[in-house]
Amino acid sequence: MEKLGMNELREKYLSFFESKGHLRLPSFSLIPKNDKSLLLINAGMAPLKPYFTGKEIPPSKRITTCQKCIRTPDIERVGKTARHGTFFEMLGNFSFGDYFKKEAILWAWEFVTKELRLPEERLWVTIYEKDDEAFEIWNKIVGLPAGKIVRMGKEDNFWEIGIGPCGPCSEIYFDRGEDKGCGKPECGIGCDCDRFIEFWNLVFTQFNKDAEGNYNPLPNPNIDTGMGLERIATVMQDVDSIFDVDVVRGITDFVGKISGVKYGTDKKADISLRVITDHIRGVVFMISDGILPSNEGRGYVLRRILRRAARHGKLLGLNEAFLYKIVDVVIKHYGDAYPELVERKDYIKKIVKIEEERFKETIDQGLNILNLYVEELKNQGENILDGVKAFKLYDTYGFPIDLTKEILQEVGIDVDEEEYKRELDKQRIRARSSRKEDSNIWEKDIYAGLKDIKTHFVGYNNIETHSKVLSIIKDNELIESAEAGDDVSIILDVTPFYAESGGQTGDQGILKNEDVLIKINDCKRVAGDKFIHIGTIERGIINTEDMVEALIDIDKRLDTARNHTATHLLHKALRDTLGEHVHQAGSYVSSERLRFDFTHYQAVTKDELKRIEDIVNEKIYQNIDVAVEVMTYEEALKNGAMALFTEKYGDAVRVVKINNYSKELCGGTHVKNTGFIGLIKIISESGVAAGTRRIEAVTGRNAIKYINEKELILDTAAEILKVPKKDIIIKIEQLNQNLKEMQDETAQLKMNIAMLVSDNLEKSYIDIQGIKFVSARLEDFDMDGLKIIGDILKEKLKTAVLIFTSQKNNKINFLGMATKNTVKMGVNVGNIIREICKLTGGNGGGKPDMAQGVGKDADKVDYALQEAYNILKKQIK
Repeated sequence: MEKLGMNELREKYLSFFESKGHLRLPSFSLIPKNDKSLLLINAGMAPLKPYFTGKEIPPSKRITTCQKCIRTPDIERVGKTARHGTFFEMLGNFSFGDYFKKEAILWAWEFVTKELRLPEERLWVTIYEKDDEAFEIWNKIVGLPAGKIVRMGKEDNFWEIGIGPCGPCSEIYFDRGEDKGCGKPECGIGCDCDRFIEFWNLVFTQFNKDAEGNYNPLPNPNIDTGMGLERIATVMQDVDSIFDVDVVRGITDFVGKISGVKYGTDKKADISLRVITDHIRGVVFMISDGILPSNEGRGYVLRRILRRAARHGKLLGLNEAFLYKIVDVVIKHYGDAYPELVERKDYIKKIVKIEEERFKETIDQGLNILNLYVEELKNQGENILDGVKAFKLYDTYGFPIDLTKEILQEVGIDVDEEEYKRELDKQRIRARSSRKEDSNIWEKDIYAGLKDIKTHFVGYNNIETHSKVLSIIKDNELIESAEAGDDVSIILDVTPFYAESGGQTGDQGILKNEDVLIKINDCKRVAGDKFIHIGTIERGIINTEDMVEALIDIDKRLDTARNHTATHLLHKALRDTLGEHVHQAGSYVSSERLRFDFTHYQAVTKDELKRIEDIVNEKIYQNIDVAVEVMTYEEALKNGAMALFTEKYGDAVRVVKINNYSKELCGGTHVKNTGFIGLIKIISESGVAAGTRRIEAVTGRNAIKYINEKELILDTAAEILKVPKKDIIIKIEQLNQNLKEMQDETAQLKMNIAMLVSDNLEKSYIDIQGIKFVSARLEDFDMDGLKIIGDILKEKLKTAVLIFTSQKNNKINFLGMATKNTVKMGVNVGNIIREICKLTGGNGGGKPDMAQGVGKDADKVDYALQEAYNILKKQIK
């Protein structure tokens, strides 16, 4: 057999199934589309789920893909085993009610024996124990000896998730030889050793499991297969680990080069090299698909694996940011198969570097906190760190538990890992509840059951139609008629209403005839090709089969179109001004405004915003025609059209062209000419996540309204200030200068008062073993005033502990300060303030040399100050 590289294997597989009539689709985004049961795409079939369920019509009944995937359940095992990884590629061929078991098995055998030339004597298969049909195909048609066809139980060879489509499967194994085995007499298929490796799973989806547990045959069974690219490469290249195949090893060797550690020479270092190699691949692909580091959802997964890789870099001696340097190597190996990586390289590197540097800051903070915990434990004579604190280090500062344990072991302290795990479990429960759980990922809604009903959308060219009512839904139930006052969803055979999609809101308008008037407030697309018109019946009765006039609100449609076309101009202006790394990361387009999220790693300056706005307005003034062309997805990309990270496209796509200035794939509605936009006005720019910015803007009549409102504000300000509008800024600057002078005078007055108070307090100290202790109940000082007095006294007394309290604006303030040399003697005013504030019913705390708090009971303040003296005496070593 030929030792094929990963890139060769990928292309060979996809080309083979293209020759069998399959449509080759590019890998879908790692971000699931319209699937709340998944955080990240974790299998080749996951993005094709709507085709299996019937919610959407596939572009072809035969499809083949190489799907990028992320799985994290076994993240702690990554680097320690030969086969575990968080990122992998899954090769697959799929049939949606077309070919079935015989073709799937025969083509699989043809591919592995003829294309890959794997020796037949080293191939084994498993089947579901009751699947006699699969046995007959493997044995009678393929010719595989019965002894090499292993029947296995439901747990191993039957694929199902809850209720819905399911079926038996057949897996293909490769025998790597006795030298890779465990040596046990019973060693064979299913053994945990590394001799027999399963590399291809053929799933025969032929049943539908109902709620009662019955398996009903599907009228159109499906095929879903999955072959791990890294795993088959391990077989083809005759290596022991997925980290030893050509593409992956190229990354590992580079990590070894920059760390000065040669792979294969040290077992512990090898774990770190493998972790970094695996995680940086996932990081690159996730950021490329528009995922950004955050503390929740898929952004948390990204942050977790990126920081885990960075932490393993520290173990290899890499103390400065280094992961961003590996991005180039990852893209070098994967760029041909995933050209979007090359296009987004600079952006990916920037995000990785920012997150690395941010982690360096937090991990240093974590070390400081951990050192404080150690000091507290030693002072208390304890040697176990509670799990809540260990979890806080992990959750707040990104401090891995193994690093916490390692540092503590050096000073003879253990971690309460059981409590840590309980806190971790609590977080996982919170994470699961933060997104809608879907216990049955195959569950079909009421619309998916309407298989013979579809809506023809003509709204690109028509604003009204004569339509037939196909279905009426009320309270998620199909009904035959509805009357005035009912809130309904109506499906028509033909409609001019645009359904919410691609960030554009659905059209509003009315449905009417002589007997009924329905106000439509929204329009959505469901189950692939059904448009539901959501509204309220204002008069009359509506029945299925009725004919109605469907009229959209043309003013709102045009305002929405202005905003949508403006987002295309804005996108291009952002790229021209800020750089090619800018990509759309989300949008919202309604009749009132537009919101545009984009990838950028820092705030846009005022000058940049002004330039961006000017560019868009210039294109508006040029009255450029806006054209729409329909072509294949591949043709669109060849012509330079931009596609969204997370969008899924069919074979035919709409390309919106604004001359040669902007070309984007888009299904939205647009103006015919940029001049119809009238004007754009950017009203805000802000950050929404790490590496993602947001611009909000208005166009047309809403832009004029916005400007008029600002004009009114200026008129009012000029009237209040009693100056012409052109002099408002000069007047404000004068007022600011007057205010600053008054503040300076007030500050000087406070300083003078503080000096007088400190002079009075200087001689009131009590000497406690060489420490000058001053406590005082002062009147009418805020916290800043107390700090000024404290700073002056510290300078005068040199070795001092100060405890002050003062009541101002019905608030009792406490302040504790200590000179640095007293801290070395055991003083901790943070503990003192915490305890004395409690005595007054309040709370407080802080650092050993500076702390503050508040009290509630003024009658107990004097007692609290006396107690401060007693606490201090106990602290001094």
